[in-house]
Amino acid sequence: MAETGGSPFGGCLEKLMSFVRTRKGTILAAEIILSFIILICYAASMYGGYSPLAISEMVIAIIFFVVFMMELDKQFLEVNWIWSDLIRAVVGASLYLITSLICVISGAGDGARIAGVVFGLLAGILFAYDSYTIFLDIKRSRQHTAAPTDDTV
Repeated sequence: MAETGGSPFGGCLEKLMSFVRTRKGTILAAEIILSFIILICYAASMYGGYSPLAISEMVIAIIFFVVFMMELDKQFLEVNWIWSDLIRAVVGASLYLITSLICVISGAGDGARIAGVVFGLLAGILFAYDSYTIFLDIKRSRQHTAAPTDDTV
């Protein structure tokens, strides 16, 4: 374990390491890494037009990673962060799966494009899993009150 007492970024590094160990932190970190790999694959292929998808999903995942890591979601209550994260994950899953399927259907391309398709499908599955876990968190956090079962009206 490194000493972070003298470093100006010591508290930030501790928050980073502790957040990455959580389920949400691991999923967001994996989304960022996969988006970066997809960006490299699509940028190296002859068809670089799919790179903006990987760039935008990576940047948005980084923003949510920082927000949740620094616990800014508890400070900025104007934004419903859980629903925003759900929308981000659903859109990311949909776009990655659609883009990967379009690349597969359009025919065999170069090797970098095929690698981008494979990683895109993996990213689509990861984003879909993230959507599922967020949905379960939303469902768990809602408190439903049972309707009265009396026959008296």
